[in-house]
Amino acid sequence: MAEFDTPPAAPVVSVKPIVLPAPGRGEDLRVRVSAPATGYDLPIIVFSHGFGSSLDGYGPLTDFWAAHGFVVVQPTHLDSRTLSLAPNDPRTPRIWRYRVEDVQRILDNLDLLEAAVPGLAGRLDRTRIAAAGHSFGGQTAGVQLGLRVRDPQTGTGEDLSDPRISAGVLLATAGKGGEDLTAFAAEHFPFMNPDFSAMRTPALIVMGDRDELPLTVRGPDWMADPYLLSPGDKSLLTLFDAEHSLGGIPGYEAKETTDENPERVALVQHLTWAYLRYALDIENSSWPAAQKALADSRNPLGRIESK
Repeated sequence: MAEFDTPPAAPVVSVKPIVLPAPGRGEDLRVRVSAPATGYDLPIIVFSHGFGSSLDGYGPLTDFWAAHGFVVVQPTHLDSRTLSLAPNDPRTPRIWRYRVEDVQRILDNLDLLEAAVPGLAGRLDRTRIAAAGHSFGGQTAGVQLGLRVRDPQTGTGEDLSDPRISAGVLLATAGKGGEDLTAFAAEHFPFMNPDFSAMRTPALIVMGDRDELPLTVRGPDWMADPYLLSPGDKSLLTLFDAEHSLGGIPGYEAKETTDENPERVALVQHLTWAYLRYALDIENSSWPAAQKALADSRNPLGRIESK
């Protein structure tokens, strides 16, 4: 495996649930905030979980980011298994939109979140905010970057991007809709119809070359669409032999991880950290060094391309 120069992990303070009032949502928004115990001018990552997960998921990533200089904010979206939303709930057709509104509500309430975490007051850098997400959460983060969800009837999509977000990380994120979807996906997930042509905000897209989701007829290359079909400064990390869990990012010993690989998770941890430090203009040395270390590895676990 490639050798990466990562600084020592710092102690982390994590508070949950912080409750944000959410009129019209049907449930108040519950959020987890994790932050380094020390340091100032801390950049922010808002992380959206995959379908069914919650603010308690994705510890392998969120713990790492928080221990290495980021404030990580994790909402529990309405599709979480912890909320048991019925399939016929009237909110279900707009579930993707509620997710986007959750992220916007978080950014609107940073003062409240900051005050809820002991010792965090005055330590956030609100000029450096990234959106990240896995699977369904990747689409949620992508919308903040300019991805538009096309209406199945009209074919048009509304611009819901947020100018407060200046970089993104999209992990195992769905590609094009329409004929690329299976009949099941087209029937049950009409929001899986993204338009990437206006997704201009810089982003790192991460995919596994064995990610065989039963939602598309195309196979794993479907996950490269957010990179190939979007303009602007983008990079694509393709992980070799990785499935949808990318080695185990959804959680420690998570049952949905079928391709458990601690080295692969460590690679995702370091490369996403290095990329966000570059994309948020914190420093410009870690990302080129990480790319070189991966390229020079005798047995690389993946490859990176950029445009």
